[in-house]
Amino acid sequence: MLGSVPTIILFLLLVIAYGFLVRRPLDRVLAERRARTTGAVEQARRAISEAEAKTADYEEKLRTAKGEIYAAREKRLKQWQAERDQALAEARAATAEKVQAAKAEIDQSVAVARRLIEGMSAELSDQIMRAVMPAEARPEAGQ
Repeated sequence: MLGSVPTIILFLLLVIAYGFLVRRPLDRVLAERRARTTGAVEQARRAISEAEAKTADYEEKLRTAKGEIYAAREKRLKQWQAERDQALAEARAATAEKVQAAKAEIDQSVAVARRLIEGMSAELSDQIMRAVMPAEARPEAGQ
């Protein structure tokens, strides 16, 4: 049993030397690697979060811009509609005015034609009377 004491002592020295020479440096390297990996993962997560935030911001700006474009388009369409309606109203008013002027001219022409017809009817009836009736039988001859 005493022969195994130097083996136990050598074994203990070997375990202690292993702890100092291999285990501690290995633990330090592994901890450092874990810290770097964890840091890189956290940095990647932060970058992803920032990218998502920027994407959301860009999408919001895009929605806002689309809304502004749509509003401007609607405003322009309403303006064109108003201009078209105004032009139509002006054209209708001008047409109505021309129609009224034409009606007035036609009414005036009708009145002139009636006066002419009335004036000519007496003369025409006199001519018919002269042509049909002998001169002695005419009512004006007796006067």
